[in-house]
Amino acid sequence: MTRQVFVAVPLPADATRVVTELVDRVRADGNGIEKSASRNGRDVRWVRLDGLHVTLRFLGPAPEEALPAITDAIRRTAAASAGFRVVVDGAGAFPNPTRPRAIFLDIVEGASDLATLAQAVEAALEPLGWPRSDRPFKAHLTLARSDGVASGPAVAARLAEAARGLRLSVTIDRLGLFESRTGDGPARYEPLELAHLR
Repeated sequence: MTRQVFVAVPLPADATRVVTELVDRVRADGNGIEKSASRNGRDVRWVRLDGLHVTLRFLGPAPEEALPAITDAIRRTAAASAGFRVVVDGAGAFPNPTRPRAIFLDIVEGASDLATLAQAVEAALEPLGWPRSDRPFKAHLTLARSDGVASGPAVAARLAEAARGLRLSVTIDRLGLFESRTGDGPARYEPLELAHLR
């Protein structure tokens, strides 16, 4: 049996509440206009807000027997890493706002600390058979996916406007191994291990 897993830092509850309120306003402002304009009446796919996190390394399918070693690597990395603060402000989209596939909140301070932690995770996982990613790390908080949905650019623009000046300060004090569970709506992100940064 395999599990879809990734390594991430979870957002604390107070920051999650702020982001949830922001998303609720953006969604209410759309008032269904984008959904009716989209192909087949589809809206962007918003992530579940009860599992907000910044992904450091996506691993994909991992066999059950590999999880203890991965968990141990997460614990060791957390114990060797100090906590820090990030600031979330503004929004963006990958690959660009006019044809977005993913819509996110931007991390404007502390991104280098997240990148350093991501590199430490990569170094800990490499001996376990997970080669280092060849993609550059971009610190962000994904809120929606909009592959091929006509409303994507409008949602990205509304989120960017709503998030301008947000300046949400967030304490990063945990590192976790998460499982992505799909089916019955947006994916659920459930922690398999959460370790405190020193």
